[in-house]
Amino acid sequence: MKQILQKTDIVGRMVQWAIELSEFDLKYETQTAIKAQCLTDFVAEYAGDQEEESTTWELCIDGSSNKIGSDACIILVEKGGTQIEVSLKFEFLASNNQAEYEALIAGLKLAEEVGATKVVVFSDSQVVTSQINGEYQAKDPNMKR
Repeated sequence: MKQILQKTDIVGRMVQWAIELSEFDLKYETQTAIKAQCLTDFVAEYAGDQEEESTTWELCIDGSSNKIGSDACIILVEKGGTQIEVSLKFEFLASNNQAEYEALIAGLKLAEEVGATKVVVFSDSQVVTSQINGEYQAKDPNMKR
């Protein structure tokens, strides 16, 4: 019973609005759909004109671990002079190599947040740099992830 009353109430309100709006000579027109090809042509025409300016950043990372805990230092430097320094304290136990990887991941996320399109990474870890360059393969399951 409530649903029927609600539906009639809504119809009644719509009729009231129609009466009140009729004095303004409004017309309802449906919006036509944009054809996909027109949109594709527009994007192809105007996207090619804009050259993306690449922003190269240098990322310096260092991770360390001891009995007390693990931490990392990240320095992100733009060629124009902007410099961001971050120190991280990890809430979990990690080896030195794991701390280096965590520093790399955090540094790359930071670079993505500032809009870097190119990143040159500097690290003192031979394991990390060699694995990233494809010279080493990770054997430990945690490092493979």
